Amino acid sequence: MQSATRRFPARGPEIETLLARDENFRGMCDDLAAAEAALAATVHLPENLRMARRREYEELIKDLAEEIAEALERANIVPISRSPRY
Repeated sequence: MQSATRRFPARGPEIETLLARDENFRGMCDDLAAAEAALAATVHLPENLRMARRREYEELIKDLAEEIAEALERANIVPISRSPRY
C-alpha cells in the first residue's frame, strides 16, 4: 500500500478499499513495491549494467503507476441502471 499511496496520496482510502477487495489490484501494488525496491538496489550493480537496469525499472514503475491510476478511475465508475419508462 505504501508505494501506491506515495504516488497517489489523495487516494489513500480508495487504495485501501481496493486492496481489500481486488486481488489484481493487490498484485499491481505488490509489483510496484518490488520494482521500486529493485530500482533502489541498482546502486549495487556494476557500472556497466546500472543504467540499463535503472531505465528498465523506471519504465516498469511508470507502467504500473499508470495501471494503478486506471484501476482507481475504474473503481470510481458507478453503473447507473435506467428504469423502464412507461
